[in-house]
Order: sequence, then C-alpha cells, then structure tokens
Amino acid sequence: MSTTEITELGRRWAAAEEHGDTATLDELAVDDFTLVGPLGSVLDKTQWLDRYRSGNFVTDELRWHDVTIRRYGDAAVAVGIQDQRAAYQGRRSDGRFRVTQVLVRDDDRWRLAGLHLSPIAPPPGS
Repeated sequence: MSTTEITELGRRWAAAEEHGDTATLDELAVDDFTLVGPLGSVLDKTQWLDRYRSGNFVTDELRWHDVTIRRYGDAAVAVGIQDQRAAYQGRRSDGRFRVTQVLVRDDDRWRLAGLHLSPIAPPPGS
C-alpha cells in the first residue's frame, strides 16, 4: 500500500489546525492521542482540542511540508516541517517546528496517535 492515505491525513490535519476545525481533528486522532509541545508540555486529546474550542489558541496559517514517511505494518512515522503563524491567549506563538507524527491503522484507516514538536534552531555557535 502506498503512503497516499498518510499524506492525505497530513494535509487534512494541517488544514484542520489552520481553521480550528475540532470536528476534523477529533476524527483524525485516536482517543488516547498525545501532543508534546515545542517546550515539552504534554496535552491529551481533550486538552489539545479545547485550546481551539476555548478560543485560547488561534492558528492564522499552518504549512506542513518536507515530509518523510516510514511504514511499520499498522504503524507509521511521518517527520516534516510545520511553519505556523498562531497565537495562544493573545500572545504570538509563530514558529518553525520539526514535527513527528505517530500514526496507526484503526478501523482500516490511518489516524494520529501522537504529535511531537521541536523548534528548529540554528546549530550552537552559529
């Protein structure tokens, strides 16, 4: 099987994040989904979605690109770059992040089990 489904899931995820579409994000993620944020915070699925529901987190733009995908049976890992313009509680949280998506086959479709964001910074001393 090709990685087309995983690529499409990534496209749908990025669009849903950009538009605060919690219904689509809820559908794309498994119940025990976990997000590890760029500063090490950990959110479960409800907390992740509640950022949008509450209006605390607003994404103005999100680009998901330069993605590589590795499949392991009913699991996959996608690593790419997320460029975002966003605000949390009115404070800008723009940035460029290396994102690792953990995906699993669930009921014959791919779903997000986890996301881990790391800031992309220049090498030390540069």
